[in-house]
Formats: sequence, C-alpha cells, structure tokens
Amino acid sequence: MSRECSISGKRTVFGRQYTRRGLAKRKGGVGRKITGNNARVFKPNIQKVRALVDGRVLRIKVCAKLIKRGAVTKPLKRTWKPEAAPAAPAPKKKAS
Repeated sequence: MSRECSISGKRTVFGRQYTRRGLAKRKGGVGRKITGNNARVFKPNIQKVRALVDGRVLRIKVCAKLIKRGAVTKPLKRTWKPEAAPAAPAPKKKAS
C-alpha cells in the first residue's frame, strides 16, 4: 500500500534540506552561503477515510488538504439501531 492520495495523486517526494549561513545582501550582508545539504523526504498528510464513491461507501486514502476543502463526500451517519440478535441459551450444568 503506497502513500498516495487516490484523488489528487499526491505522493512521497524526495528533495534536499539546505543549511545556510551569513546575512542576506538586502540586509547589508555579503550574501547567504550554502554550507551543506542533506537528502530528505516530503510526505503528504494521507488519511484513510470512508467516502461515497459512485454511490458506494469505500475506504480510500486521501490527503488532508482535500478533506478540508470538501472534495470528499462522507457517508451519512447511521441514526437507527440494529436489531438485537436473540441471545444464545446458556449451557446447562450437569447435576452430579
């Protein structure tokens, strides 16, 4: 199971984190210098959500941005209670 949004296709992306020193030129310095760079991973905020897809309730992986935006339609909450199943009779004890 990949970390990928089923609607937007957002997925894990690889990049770099740059470490800089110095003062920016616009602030009166000689400029910012890169002193190092490290590989890093940008991961999207993927959530498993029950959603209505083509009239069926499915559990899909969606990024949080689309959930906030309202791109996912969630199913209605159940207001009725299920029928109580008849209780199984208790086992009889042997008389000794």
